[in-house]
Amino acid sequence: MATVFAVTGDIDSSNRRVDAIADRYVEEFARLHPVMATMVGVAGHDAEMTDYSPLGFEARAELLRSTLADLEAAEAMDERERVAKESMLERLGLELEMHDAGIPLDRINVIDSPLQETRQVFDLMPTDTEQDWRNIASRLALVPATLGGYRETLTRARDNGRVSAARQVRACAEQCISWTRDDSDFFAGLISNADVPAALEKALTAGALAAREAVADFGTFLDHELAPHAPSGDAVGRENYALASRYFLGATVDLDETYAWGWQELNRIQSDMQATADRILPGASVDEAIEALDADAARRVDGKESFRQWMQRLADQAIADLTDTHFDIPEPIRTIECCIAPTTDGGIYYTGPSEDFGRPGRMWWAVPEGVDSFSTWREVTTVFHEGVPGHHLQIAQTVYRSELLNRWQRLLCWVSGHGEGWALYAERLMDDLGYLSDPGDRMGMLAGQAVRAVRVIVDIGMHLELEIPADNPVGFRPGEQWTPGLGLEFMQAFSRMDDASLPFELNRYLGWPGQAPSYKVGERIWLAARAAASERSAGEFDLEGFHRAALDLGSLGLDPLRNALARL
Repeated sequence: MATVFAVTGDIDSSNRRVDAIADRYVEEFARLHPVMATMVGVAGHDAEMTDYSPLGFEARAELLRSTLADLEAAEAMDERERVAKESMLERLGLELEMHDAGIPLDRINVIDSPLQETRQVFDLMPTDTEQDWRNIASRLALVPATLGGYRETLTRARDNGRVSAARQVRACAEQCISWTRDDSDFFAGLISNADVPAALEKALTAGALAAREAVADFGTFLDHELAPHAPSGDAVGRENYALASRYFLGATVDLDETYAWGWQELNRIQSDMQATADRILPGASVDEAIEALDADAARRVDGKESFRQWMQRLADQAIADLTDTHFDIPEPIRTIECCIAPTTDGGIYYTGPSEDFGRPGRMWWAVPEGVDSFSTWREVTTVFHEGVPGHHLQIAQTVYRSELLNRWQRLLCWVSGHGEGWALYAERLMDDLGYLSDPGDRMGMLAGQAVRAVRVIVDIGMHLELEIPADNPVGFRPGEQWTPGLGLEFMQAFSRMDDASLPFELNRYLGWPGQAPSYKVGERIWLAARAAASERSAGEFDLEGFHRAALDLGSLGLDPLRNALARL
């Protein structure tokens, strides 16, 4: 009964005012934010850098205000445009709310701030032609001015009494050091490619040196001029956290109920892990089963390149298996590249394809320093999460669906709860489809799910400074109040991540409030949306049709998603 979920849109696009507003917004946004234009694959801005000064932030805020006013006055032509309008109003409205609260202007953190954007954009720049290298040279030369503008923004915020927590400021200063050390100079490595045109060697060398010095100087600024004014406390409080939660979910949730649910979910997962451990090694504890899995030579890959090849084979196989069976996967989406990132902070992430698919979707792994051996049982589900049917299917298909989605929906709209929730939902789906029948691979999925449940508890608990329930089902520190130290202890006990990754994880939660819970809470809302659709179908539920219709809506807030699905 796939037609139940059909989303159509055959009206002449010239009559679509919402789409016209969306297209205009993309062009203006790309002009004002060239770094993000490169990241989402909008051509024409690769030689430019974003203005992170107060004036640059205000120009982007003014674009939000004018676009929101235009959207409010625009009439949607049909259901497709109605979804687009609701989605844009929700997203752009929250972005403006965040700006007016001062959050992007004063908050620096270890994973998602202009500092990281300035470095990461070079990972996505093509290097095939002389013009590509000319763009890189131009952009490298602009790094000092770019970080200078960001410094001005952070200094103004500091003078107004607004500084991120000392933990984040100092950790970002350490990132600057790690990117510019003699033995790990990111910018020197960037231009060491053998294909660099001889005519541009001088400009590239000068640009790389200027960028390196600018990043090093920025780290000194953070350490000497910002950190002394930074508060020692990490918690952002209930009001700021509620805004951040709405931003990352696109939905309003009861934070206290969600915190309590996180404990219940962790307990459920722990019970499932114990049952799975018994399948791996009868009578063993979870830790004993994990130790046996780690000791199994058949479940290990040595060497970064060998591990990258293992990821690529698994990602390609998943695409081949799921195409035309469980998902309609268009030809351009059947290509994904697995990459080892040029940094070592332990992050795992996905970057989408360019608008023309000249740059494919990519799965990145920033392998921690010193790590050169990998347990594959832990990462099977990660490949499904980042690849197909997870982020790659969701994001690349959205980029592809130009007949259904306007340019803003395809390129600029990203809601963490929607995207990360889908990726967790995709992991469960692969279990349902039998791809995690091996108990070791299934233990990897459950371990990842446990991490996400831990995030719900720790993130909400630390930022709201809640009490650990006296009757919590896992028996952890009953009645005590959350602190970063207890957060780390809890993560060590229940996330089963390697010790090298835990400090970054903790800093991520503390510096990016509301984002970490969006995975598990987003999955919860996706599962509820599927259950509601199944109930509406009166026993004729078509799962493949549901997936197609839901993905064809593009990325949107989870409240708008539920509303749109209810109307199908």
